Amino acid sequence: MTAPEQRIADAFVSLAGARPPGTAEGAGVLGLLARHSAGLLDGCTAAAVRARAPDGVEAAGSEPAVCRLELAAAGWQEGPGHDCETTDSPVRPTDLTAPVVRARWPRYAAGAAALGHRWATALPLRTEPEPSAGALTLLGPARPGPGALALGQSLADAAALSLEHGRRLRANSVLVGQLEQALASRVFIEQAKGVLSVRLALPPDLAFTVLRDHARATRRRLKDVAQDVVSGRLTLGEEKPAGHRRPS
Repeated sequence: MTAPEQRIADAFVSLAGARPPGTAEGAGVLGLLARHSAGLLDGCTAAAVRARAPDGVEAAGSEPAVCRLELAAAGWQEGPGHDCETTDSPVRPTDLTAPVVRARWPRYAAGAAALGHRWATALPLRTEPEPSAGALTLLGPARPGPGALALGQSLADAAALSLEHGRRLRANSVLVGQLEQALASRVFIEQAKGVLSVRLALPPDLAFTVLRDHARATRRRLKDVAQDVVSGRLTLGEEKPAGHRRPS
């Protein structure tokens, strides 16, 4: 394997194992994608990545100034990254000095030119069949060729898969936590039913009614009442459903 091929392989490996955006550890998918793109793609001297976040847009860049430009462009609703994310389609290489482009993206074109970039294109972070997770913007002094764009799209797709994997892991973690809480609640409720059933000489279904009625009357969660009964912090005494008689 040649040196360039090894660098490309290393880029895909790092994207596969990257931490998702917003995490404390690791460089993050977005930052890695931006830096690999700027370092590997012919004609690309800088790159920025934007991705949807709960509070708006999260961005990263191969250099701080490019990242700041991408964040500003999100607010302006200008630039190839914005158009790519909005249409969920690639934005072809665009000459930022063209009058029609300067009229369409006045602030973005001026900002990119101030950083020394003439050409820009954007590639979606595809997560089919879902909408793209964001966009990779490539910047440079020259028009990127088909090979660079193809590799750039592959890198963007790899980053999108890593983002989706992280999202699913977080969703699964939340679900597992909810299931564990539900199981713990059920265990306490069953234990409390047993305690009341013995103490009040009630069948389990009527013991549950006593437990539930007390929770409703005190406006407390059933789980919390059950925990107090099991721990002995709460004694419901002779509270029983109407019409029930203790066996003689």
